[in-house]
Amino acid sequence: MSGRVWIFDLDNTLHNATPHIFPHINRSMTAYLQEHLKLSAKEANDLRVDYWQRYGATLSGLMKHHGTDPDHFLWHTHQFPRLHDMVLLEPRLRWALQRLPGRKLVYSNAPVHYARAVLKLMRVEDLFDDVFAIEHARYRPKPETAGFRSLLRKHRLHASECVMVEDSAENLRTAKRLGMRTVWVSRALRTPYFVDVKISDVLELPRVMNKF
Repeated sequence: MSGRVWIFDLDNTLHNATPHIFPHINRSMTAYLQEHLKLSAKEANDLRVDYWQRYGATLSGLMKHHGTDPDHFLWHTHQFPRLHDMVLLEPRLRWALQRLPGRKLVYSNAPVHYARAVLKLMRVEDLFDDVFAIEHARYRPKPETAGFRSLLRKHRLHASECVMVEDSAENLRTAKRLGMRTVWVSRALRTPYFVDVKISDVLELPRVMNKF
């Protein structure tokens, strides 16, 4: 078996979360801030965005400034009664992942119950050795280094063995700094220096895997 370890982000890397899932999460987070911080809809939305921009995750700002219970927040903001209607299925994803030699992990800033539900709906959950979610990173979201180091320790990996596949350039900057190889899933015209390979869709990975 190949010694290569593929580490995948989830949302907007393995599936397209932009049309349905991200708007739902944003609405849920705004509603949570309204209820628990007693804010207007506009105040809550502005604060949600501000914390996301400042800390990489709204949760980080809430924990830092308001002592919010992270499990309570994640559970209530990641409820999807009709998740099966929101996940955009890509039938070729399983085929593409099966062509990649080596172990595969998911590393997501989302909570584990949501990440596993999405992978199950996409019929690829069994292809991954682990789902490393925000809880496992002790609520230190990407691009913070702490979560990456926790993942490497848990699986006894060296960064040089790993290929990080992400839609977030900032997360890849951290991965590269640690010594991982990096794949950016993006349609951007320019490629940052810390990106080894840029693809427009995760389905292109088998075509470029020999570069690693």
